[in-house]
Amino acid sequence: MKGLKSGAGARRSPARSSPAHRLTGIPAHANARIADPPHAASNTPAYANDPRWAGIADFVDELARSGVADACVSPGARSTPLAFLLAAHPGLRVWSHIDERSGAFFALGAAKAARRPVVVLCTSGTAAANFLPAVVEAAYAHVPLIVLTADRPPELRECGAGQAIDQLKLYGDHAKWFAEVGDADCGRRYFRTLACRAAATAAAPPAGPVHLNFPFREPLLPAPASESTAADDTSPRAASAPYTTFHAAEQTASAATVAELAALLAASPRGLIACGPADANAETAAAIADLGRELGYPILADPTSQMRCGAHDTTQVIDTYDAMLRRDAVVERLAPELVLRIGPMPTCKPFAAFLRRHATARQVVIDPLGPWNDPLHLAADIVRADPRGLSDALRESLSSVAFSRRRDRAWLAAWTSANRRARRALTAEVAGARELFEGQVFAELAETLPDGANLYIGNSLPVRDLELFWPAGPRRVRVLCNRGANGIDGFVSSGLGAAAVSDAPTVIISGDLGFYHDLNGLLAVKRHALRATFVVLNNDGGGIFSHLPQAELEPSGSAFTELFLTPHGLDFRGALEMYGCRHRRVASRAELRGALLEALPSPVATVIEAPIDGAFSLALHRRLWERAGEAAAEA
Repeated sequence: MKGLKSGAGARRSPARSSPAHRLTGIPAHANARIADPPHAASNTPAYANDPRWAGIADFVDELARSGVADACVSPGARSTPLAFLLAAHPGLRVWSHIDERSGAFFALGAAKAARRPVVVLCTSGTAAANFLPAVVEAAYAHVPLIVLTADRPPELRECGAGQAIDQLKLYGDHAKWFAEVGDADCGRRYFRTLACRAAATAAAPPAGPVHLNFPFREPLLPAPASESTAADDTSPRAASAPYTTFHAAEQTASAATVAELAALLAASPRGLIACGPADANAETAAAIADLGRELGYPILADPTSQMRCGAHDTTQVIDTYDAMLRRDAVVERLAPELVLRIGPMPTCKPFAAFLRRHATARQVVIDPLGPWNDPLHLAADIVRADPRGLSDALRESLSSVAFSRRRDRAWLAAWTSANRRARRALTAEVAGARELFEGQVFAELAETLPDGANLYIGNSLPVRDLELFWPAGPRRVRVLCNRGANGIDGFVSSGLGAAAVSDAPTVIISGDLGFYHDLNGLLAVKRHALRATFVVLNNDGGGIFSHLPQAELEPSGSAFTELFLTPHGLDFRGALEMYGCRHRRVASRAELRGALLEALPSPVATVIEAPIDGAFSLALHRRLWERAGEAAAEA
């Protein structure tokens, strides 16, 4: 694809005006135009004379007008028209990916970080099947993806033709919307409307993936100008607006719902707010914090909720509840009357056990996105409303009835004082550890990451350690994680996708198995000159299983080791050199600090490998839980 620019070297185009449905994010990017497709005349591209290509060109143009700025494209002959025209559009930046699975997760990370739809394109056959894991994650995490799959035409299906599988509704119910795309006879207005609908559907709450299947007949290149003429039956309505502008409805609770909830909260002074994984913006975080202050409720904030870090008031944020709620005395003493849960369930398992223990407490779930977000089946109320608007409305309603006079101030003090004691105990134990382990890694990151940085955290043990060790504070760190389906696959690519569309420093933290699982994703570093800092917590296998009940079945047996711990003994250095990444292995917190300070401003992607002794780490985790729980339980 000669002449195609991408990655760090791509030049930025001026931000386009924002239609009503466009998601906010970074300015759009432009890549250099590739050469016109074969048969192009000197002034008029060939697709202007071919109805098939003209329709696809209109489709691509409307994607850009609808707010799409990035497209991830994997190679293949059948997708030629879409690939060429995506790359040729001046308002789109194309990221070429050889591995479809990595490309789809790269698109997912980019869409999550930019808060807008990203296109992912592949050829026909099993190439499209490799998109499935990322489509599933996008569906459950509400990430807007526009999945374009090229296909064989109907006459080549189910007749032994090569590279032809059943792609109709290939992703099942994981796609918000599926359409088999028509041919040129549908007219060019159809293609413009189709693109507008795809972008709007992907972005509209709850966001998610849409799937368009394009059956292309040969020849796949545009016809010469002398052979066909495309009727120009449509044109954009304005210089930058989409052909069809979608106006999404606001998710606002009714006055009656607000009044009912306010009365319930006013009657429950011993309540708490729990915030699960979500990409809350600064305004939403501030609104929730203000509501907590009005209520006098502690805020139990999952680190991926964006509530632990930021300019909003964090004085009521409880950041050690993972350790606190492992202690029976704490669980009994801090029994709530009401739990106001915002978004999905927090990652922390002790919190789920806490809710089960206090099942009689009234549980109210505020979630504008999930289909029925109540995995414990304990919710008494589920409210479909925007958390920011509802928080503001509830605070206004409560202030009007002088709720502050009915607060139980001892209740909030009990939570915050226990949290401070537990945090001091954790900090002391982490500082005194004789070997590098996960707690020191996260403590160092919390001190070293610059304001405004991105932290993309891997699933399994890393996200749980982030929960335990990441302190609340005013520094703005955006924490992203693939918490839709909670898998480890595609993680390297997702982190790089987020780094690609962000100007902020991006640190990507993974376990060694998650890193190995998507090692192919590092090719994007080399091909697109991406900047990112990886921290790989290498305990030589699936260390999380030592923390789970499976370890009790056969703690020292070969079956447990081979089937669960799965030690690999890999040295990643050679692979990292192949992909153009720098490599640093650190053995202490001081070495980690030096490596981070060197890597964060570097123009080259760096992988910092932190070897972790699994047995030492497990023993220290148990000691930390015990000490923090003891401290929290003190009278």
